[in-house]
Amino acid sequence: MNIKKVITNARLIGYKNLQTITIENNYITSITDTNLSEKTDLDLEGDWLSLGGIDLQINGGLGLAFPDLTINDMEKLEEICAYLWQQGINQFLPTIVTTSIPKIHQSLKVINEYINLPKKTSQAQIIGVHLEGPFLNYDKRGAHPAQYLLPLTLDNVKQVLGEYGDIVKIITLAPELDTTGQIIPFLHSHGIVVSLGHSQATAQQAKEAFCQGASMVTHAFNAMPNLHHRQCGLLGEAIINPNIYCGLIADGNHVCQTMLKLILQASNYQEGIFLVSDALSPMGLDDGFYPWDDRTIEVKNGTAILPDGTLSGTTLPLFMGAQNLIKWAICDVAQAIALVTDAPRKALNLPTLQIKSPANLIRWQCHNQQLTWQRVS
Repeated sequence: MNIKKVITNARLIGYKNLQTITIENNYITSITDTNLSEKTDLDLEGDWLSLGGIDLQINGGLGLAFPDLTINDMEKLEEICAYLWQQGINQFLPTIVTTSIPKIHQSLKVINEYINLPKKTSQAQIIGVHLEGPFLNYDKRGAHPAQYLLPLTLDNVKQVLGEYGDIVKIITLAPELDTTGQIIPFLHSHGIVVSLGHSQATAQQAKEAFCQGASMVTHAFNAMPNLHHRQCGLLGEAIINPNIYCGLIADGNHVCQTMLKLILQASNYQEGIFLVSDALSPMGLDDGFYPWDDRTIEVKNGTAILPDGTLSGTTLPLFMGAQNLIKWAICDVAQAIALVTDAPRKALNLPTLQIKSPANLIRWQCHNQQLTWQRVS
């Protein structure tokens, strides 16, 4: 049975005029300029329409940290996927932060088994894994446990990936730890996106890493040298490189509003930046104290902090970042939407909204600097 739906007067990123989107059996079959005489099932009246969000750095949710996954957590993982769908997320990369190799392999095994289960509707889909560590600079480790950091050698990389390299989509590493120049080309050749982060890399070291195939920066400004007018460092080199995407946390605590505006303007907004939640396991739960590896984090107003004051992440869903940018008048509506939908897809070379896309769509409205959204299909 062919189920058809027509949405008219939709504002789409990259299109000048209002568009009509035809959906058949939950796939987009045509995108055309709206003709006022055509029949419609839903008139968006000029509101924005996009694919759902995609979160490339999310550490857990509903009390479960992805580095702690066991085979008994399949049901909880399903609950997290359903929760993220309710938060507007279509796809995400569970992020495994620095821990022991056995725990990394255990989490990868569980995620691999979950990915191979039959897909369910109304759930965010796991499209791979982001390994944030363990090849990080000790002095920029942030909240990552020092005892599990490893030297960046080819043997160690192969050991960490084990038999699950095909589901690892991103790995965050400190490029200055590679003394051979072999690591980034090896990962790049295996289809793994290399993101620079938790690093003391100089501009020259970053430039060399980008030339070797690195194409991303993890949570810009955080766990890396500050921008300086005489030594721009890793981040400065990334900003001026049009082929590099930087992940950015827009909670207002990890990066202040002025610096958010600075990096977005300097990077041409969604052409060089995408937002991440960097959400931890208490996402979806109330503020309070929660276990985190063998330590405790305190969550206040969506920001997670270790007892020594180290920022360890957020518990805010991805779309809150886009809403913050509008509330703070840092970018326009199209840019804010693109930063959580199109930009992360482009950073991973995934398709954006187009014919043949699954029609898991979001309607966006903005009034008085308040950005709201709802699913429409």
